[in-house]
Amino acid sequence: MSFEAITSIAGAEAQAKASAAAAELKSKQMLSDAETAGKAAVEAAAAKAELELSELSKKANEKAKSDAGGLSGELENKKAALRAKAEAKLEQAAALVVERIVNN
Repeated sequence: MSFEAITSIAGAEAQAKASAAAAELKSKQMLSDAETAGKAAVEAAAAKAELELSELSKKANEKAKSDAGGLSGELENKKAALRAKAEAKLEQAAALVVERIVNN
């Protein structure tokens, strides 16, 4: 084999090793970039989910307060109606007691 052929083969081998090393370096860089992008996407999704959860919690609390206020008003009305009935019956009961005492 001639010296030129050996030199050519050695050069091709060196070039192949350099290409393989460059490809490996590029793949490691791509993997690192993908991991960084993945972590950023997960963090963004977590932040978005936390914001949505906060908004839902706020809406649920507002609805609960609104519902509680409505129920409170309704219960106050029922309480007033029951109190009025009780007071009317109290007067009737007192009149009945007085009538029985007087008649006996």
